[in-house]
Amino acid sequence: MTRQWQELMLEVSRDEAEAWADAFLDAGALSVQAEDADADSPDEQPLFGEPPTPGQPDALPGPTFSSATGPASGTAHGATFGWERTRLAVLLDNGDDGAALLRQAAATLGKPVPATHSSRTVEDQDWVRATQAQFEPIPVGQRLLIVPSWRVQEALQREDRRVALVIDPGLAFGTGSHPTTHMCLEWLEQADLAGRRVIDYGCGSGILAIAAARLGSAGVTGIDIDPQALVSAAENARINDVTITVQSSSDALPPAADVVMANILSNPLKLLAPMLMSLVAPGGTLVLSGVLERQIEEVSQFYDESLPVTPWRVRDGWVCLVGSRG
Repeated sequence: MTRQWQELMLEVSRDEAEAWADAFLDAGALSVQAEDADADSPDEQPLFGEPPTPGQPDALPGPTFSSATGPASGTAHGATFGWERTRLAVLLDNGDDGAALLRQAAATLGKPVPATHSSRTVEDQDWVRATQAQFEPIPVGQRLLIVPSWRVQEALQREDRRVALVIDPGLAFGTGSHPTTHMCLEWLEQADLAGRRVIDYGCGSGILAIAAARLGSAGVTGIDIDPQALVSAAENARINDVTITVQSSSDALPPAADVVMANILSNPLKLLAPMLMSLVAPGGTLVLSGVLERQIEEVSQFYDESLPVTPWRVRDGWVCLVGSRG
């Protein structure tokens, strides 16, 4: 017999989202998942770890969900919970009284029951398979294909003979779906990397560093401030059977390289401009992403006449800046 659950849905503000989630868990909910109530609309905010969308502030929003036990269990990551308008999905046993639990949570917080709420029955399913089904292979340009590990065999059967980059969704930014990462990959796949050394500053999952290695680079270094990103990049390199050097941004800088890439946000790109330029060897190229179209001039002015950067490609309001040292 298929098991069923009850899911209670309501919208709360970002400031109150975590308190409501805790109150529901204390009242006996199996799990509480937070979602962006503006998802799939122009007001959608980025997931944790992604750059903001055009028109949104540069600060990163909070984690995706917080939960206890049950089929949607997990833990939250980050200091801020929720989105400007947060939708909470509260999972209960099917026999539980959802209305009573909602009243109990509201009473715990000393707040009125939210005016907008609903409930539905949730059928049991293969939660792993359902999650994996959300991630399809992503073709990039003419030569690359980003595939999650569970779709590798399918990728090998493709007739276009693309270079496969095996990257699973994780805690580090960089699955290839975001326009900033996609444009950097497009630049790499059209470049001649044979015999050229590459630095990926702000490497995240390591996807750009791994792509450079798969495309024939003579040596690749991935640098990041986040220890989790360094672990992720090293593991992804192992999975893709390539060698890259990973190091913390607090370590001594590597020697200058022929290609330096930085897919981060506009403020770090401005602050780090002198250092990033110093990493580009004579005749080398600097590739910058994470810049909105409206930020082109304010970012470009931090890169002097020895290495001026100009727009190379624009996608969905984002721009990739490229410059060469003469």
